[in-house]
Amino acid sequence: MPALPVPTLPPVDVTPRLAIAVLVSGSGSNLAAILDRQTADAAFGARVVLVLADRHGIKALDRAEAAGVPWEVVNWGDYPDRITFTSAVCDVVDRYGAEALVLAGFMRVLAPEAVERFPHRILNTHPALLPAFPGAHAVRDALAYGVKVSGVTVHFVDEQVDHGPIIAQEAVAVHEDDGVTALHARIQSIEHRLYPEVIDAFAKGRLHVGGRKVTWS
Repeated sequence: MPALPVPTLPPVDVTPRLAIAVLVSGSGSNLAAILDRQTADAAFGARVVLVLADRHGIKALDRAEAAGVPWEVVNWGDYPDRITFTSAVCDVVDRYGAEALVLAGFMRVLAPEAVERFPHRILNTHPALLPAFPGAHAVRDALAYGVKVSGVTVHFVDEQVDHGPIIAQEAVAVHEDDGVTALHARIQSIEHRLYPEVIDAFAKGRLHVGGRKVTWS
């Protein structure tokens, strides 16, 4: 009997992925975008090893559970100040072996210890074109100011709020009849594409920081 042909198997991607922790406080739509990209793209450079929340009972934790990703809560209210809270967060991240922190709707300001322990390894996304409109109400503030263009900024985190070196930005037009909800939804549609792209580039070592400038290789 002639030998049967040996089937050709598709190549297996064995490239190691950078272990990241995603920090959340709310619905976790950016977390979902990251997990979707991780699942759909075998070449995606990062792997979510931990979802960390600052409180219980949020949708982001349901998303982590559904995706089979470990999650932990470091409850903000259990700590007397942000210094001790930050130490606890960093300790949990270390315990899971995460090499970088990705802030995805995380509404707590981390103390400088986080930047010291993870220098240029903390990413954040912000719904405005920084340095304009930092802070927790960027979309509302942009509309109140009357801007014609807003957008998304992805940046490294430093010791100041919404201040670290900018990695990527993309503009979003402001419509005459926009309210906060409508504008924020259009900003998020860009954010959900741009943030995973930046995380992938970061994980593959393509981002290089020199002072306040970030270049892509």
